[in-house]
Amino acid sequence: MAKAIKAQIKLHVPAAQANPAPPVGPALGQHGVNIMQFCKQFNDQTKGRDGLILPVVISVFEDRTFTFIIKSPPSSILLKRAANLAKASGTSGKETIGKVTKKQVEEIAKL
Repeated sequence: MAKAIKAQIKLHVPAAQANPAPPVGPALGQHGVNIMQFCKQFNDQTKGRDGLILPVVISVFEDRTFTFIIKSPPSSILLKRAANLAKASGTSGKETIGKVTKKQVEEIAKL
């Protein structure tokens, strides 16, 4: 018989940089999850993807165990990285602050 899911938590966590500080600690702590165990597993699975903010869906079960699924990073983050930008334009549609080639867009689409 499958375990009963107590909660599902959706977070955006920087790759290989999960720690007990907010937002991870409070979100997991209120459901009784071992925060350090999650941080260690997440950081191990996301090594080599430094600089990306990854969406993660954590399923917490009644017995306080958990599983998580790491999703692909948002395309906006990948586009900013391809254009070598720290942040997006504050006036979108009016001001161009970077360029992305067709080849770079194809690479992003393959992820």
